[in-house]
Amino acid sequence: MVLSDLTHPIVLAPLAGGPSTPALAAAVSDAGGFGFLAAGYRSPDALGEEVAALRALTDAPFGVNLFVPGAPAADPAAVRAHVDRLGPDAGEPRFDDDGWAAKLALLRAAPVAAVSFTFGCPAPEVVAGLRAVGTEVWVTVTDPDEARIGRDAGADALVLQGVEAGGHRGAFVDRPGSEGLGLLALLRLVAAADLGLPLVAAGGIGDGAAVAAVLAAGAAAAQLGTAFLLAPEAGTHPEHRRAIAGDAPTALTRAFTGRLARGIVNGFMTAHPDAPVGYPEIHHATAPLRAAARERGDADGFNLWAGEAHALARELPAAEIVRTLSEEAARRLG
Repeated sequence: MVLSDLTHPIVLAPLAGGPSTPALAAAVSDAGGFGFLAAGYRSPDALGEEVAALRALTDAPFGVNLFVPGAPAADPAAVRAHVDRLGPDAGEPRFDDDGWAAKLALLRAAPVAAVSFTFGCPAPEVVAGLRAVGTEVWVTVTDPDEARIGRDAGADALVLQGVEAGGHRGAFVDRPGSEGLGLLALLRLVAAADLGLPLVAAGGIGDGAAVAAVLAAGAAAAQLGTAFLLAPEAGTHPEHRRAIAGDAPTALTRAFTGRLARGIVNGFMTAHPDAPVGYPEIHHATAPLRAAARERGDADGFNLWAGEAHALARELPAAEIVRTLSEEAARRLG
């Protein structure tokens, strides 16, 4: 089991959309944690290249994270009206499955230690196919019902994502008016359900004291993403780095992608408070706008994903972050 073999109970969150790099995942795994590579928004060919690059950097185990495809937007007229309001430089809203079948085929042909899933639970036959080649399957859940579904599908571990987490909510269905549980409540509720699976806690964990807290509350490990965004190995945009190092508040929004996600409040977010549910349609529509904003260094024009505890992030090499978090947690646990 991956989790029982870790030197440090630290898992790198996948960090899709730019910050994820083979160098970052390798550094975390080499330091005795467990690194994940984000497959989201990567073509299957690009994912294959990044997995190969990661294998060349480390002999340590690592994982890959996949987005589970959802359904097309329930209200395409609302999505169309919203995209029209974005202006002439917006892209065309469209539905796709992010190369789901090809990415699964790649990971069955060239197995990694673990594949984690977010935005849903893979079908039992998908889980079985990965386990058959020696890959553990981790399912991201946001409530006890999702945790039971993950267990019943054959998952080897559950990643419990609290509402404090940066980036997209991992909920199986993005329902308006349903933000989700805080991490501590979620962790205790799922632990009390006694599902017989190791639990990985994620969301708003910014330092070793928080790692200790989730370990004491029943987690086998802590998964952190924002805590690694200032590491030199991360592909974090310079303006995103500056925002992470500040103390600006975060909020949940669908403005950037049509799926609920937490980021540092900026101009784009406040200008589009009523974006409808529509992922990945709105993601594709805003992608050219966000890319242009990144190119010109405009922090008000693209998503600054961050957890609620982003001000605790430290500008250190990833390996040092792993060791520091683990040492701090060990001192807190006595």
